Amino acid sequence: MRKLRVLVIGSSLIARQRIEAAIQADLELELAGVAAGARLGLAKIAQEKPDLVVLGTELPRGDSAELLATIHRDYPFLCVIPFPYGVTQGTSDSPPEPWISNPQGLEEAIHRTPDGLLATIKQRRRSTETQQKADPRPESPPATPRVEVLAIGSSTGGPEALSKILSSIPLESPVPVLVVQHLPANFTRFFAERLACRTGFVVHEVVSNARLVPGQIWLAAGNHHMVVVRDAQGVCVECNEDPPEQSCRPSVDVLFRSVAAAYGRSALAVVLTGMGCDGLAGCVAIRAAGGQVLVQDEATSVIWGMPGHVARAGLANHVLPLDELGPEISLRLRNRTPKS
Repeated sequence: MRKLRVLVIGSSLIARQRIEAAIQADLELELAGVAAGARLGLAKIAQEKPDLVVLGTELPRGDSAELLATIHRDYPFLCVIPFPYGVTQGTSDSPPEPWISNPQGLEEAIHRTPDGLLATIKQRRRSTETQQKADPRPESPPATPRVEVLAIGSSTGGPEALSKILSSIPLESPVPVLVVQHLPANFTRFFAERLACRTGFVVHEVVSNARLVPGQIWLAAGNHHMVVVRDAQGVCVECNEDPPEQSCRPSVDVLFRSVAAAYGRSALAVVLTGMGCDGLAGCVAIRAAGGQVLVQDEATSVIWGMPGHVARAGLANHVLPLDELGPEISLRLRNRTPKS
């Protein structure tokens, strides 16, 4: 069996060296090269033509998002795996190397199974080979995947936007809906009740572990992150009090990364009006996993911060005004032809 050629792109020297050593020691993998930044990474892709790219999430946020957008545009069938998973980034544009004080955590993230980096690389290879055997026409573009989860992130102006969008989605929605709305801890329970009244959906404020149910809404509790985890019985939703990201807890990035890991290309993420850039790194993970991203347009946003960052990074499949988002989401949930 031909070795899988892997290119590693990341600004952390420690991470690059450890990943390089792990790949070279694996009989199924071949190191196609390493690059310390986005521009060099693109040059290496063109030169080495790798089968897969490992993209370090410690790259400056703008560089990481623009690099992924360029790869999606110029190399639409090249698989990209963000790494390390779930690393809490700093708030500056040039975060420090996250592994200097915790090299053991890096080793575990590379080798741990079934979630380790090497296991993920091989799993992607097996999935690709299986798909190629099932459909031997490589020139045909892949079909739009069936959506299995809807994840929404919003902040300033979000409560009204969420009410409008969710009211336009049929109550018999075939998927669970996960929502992170930036609100103080004492307000999310009241917002859940209000959302239930205005939309007709069953709305849960997530305060403990629970199994996801299609056609119901799961709202992150104030001051708690919300994540989804897949196991043998399906997918469950959990909450935790891990450190804030982008000064936010709950964080859209935290939810979206977990959704990307649990659902892959079956995820649909939506970023609504809000200040800051929470959701940008999460959309990088969603798109890298093959999922879809919709964002609210500037004209209908109270603040075009969160959706604007995603749109400018080229990560959105479509940018739509608020009154068109609900119908578009409904189309994608029914796996019908979306807007081009």
